[in-house]
Amino acid sequence: MRIALVDYGAGNLTSVKKAFAHLGADLVVPSSPRDLDGADAVVVPGVGHFQATRSLSAEWRAAIRASLDRGRPLLGICVGMQWLYEGSTEAPDCEGLGVIPGRCTRLTGGTEHLKVPHVGWNTLAMPRPSSLLDGVPAEASVYFTHSYAGPVNTATAASTEYGERFAAVVEQDLVMGLQFHPEKSGATGLRILDNFLRRVAALAAPAV
Repeated sequence: MRIALVDYGAGNLTSVKKAFAHLGADLVVPSSPRDLDGADAVVVPGVGHFQATRSLSAEWRAAIRASLDRGRPLLGICVGMQWLYEGSTEAPDCEGLGVIPGRCTRLTGGTEHLKVPHVGWNTLAMPRPSSLLDGVPAEASVYFTHSYAGPVNTATAASTEYGERFAAVVEQDLVMGLQFHPEKSGATGLRILDNFLRRVAALAAPAV
């Protein structure tokens, strides 16, 4: 089982790689879109400005979509999750992958005028079952650091409140995303990554 971790110059690859390696995953960092052909899943991490996703060229986008078409799961983390949407007001001229409906917008802090960016631990509200969140207790806490977030919609598997409610986890068929940093979220984060690997393994297993 090979997991392709896409490096487009905006990912905190080291910490994400350590978390997956701790769980026994076989990780590769593809040097070209063609390298996704042999991967059992694709992970797109990311920190910082949405503009960085511009480095995910048409060739990368086509390869990632082709991987999905072959039945390979896709996981986006932080800015990588935001990229799964149609775009973000942080960089209006930069399109997202568009596999999750809606656009990401800047957090307002709500009527409480909470400080933005949203940094620190916050709880998850889980409105429906999700393979990513299997075994994760209600109101589990995870670690966030971001200023922009995706809207709550039918793809939302968990949401979080910070002056307003936003999508913290999305799961729609083979497309999955985490707005928080699982590699910084202790046992809960590792459980979620392990759930992802279990989903990948189940799909990669040969039919009996």
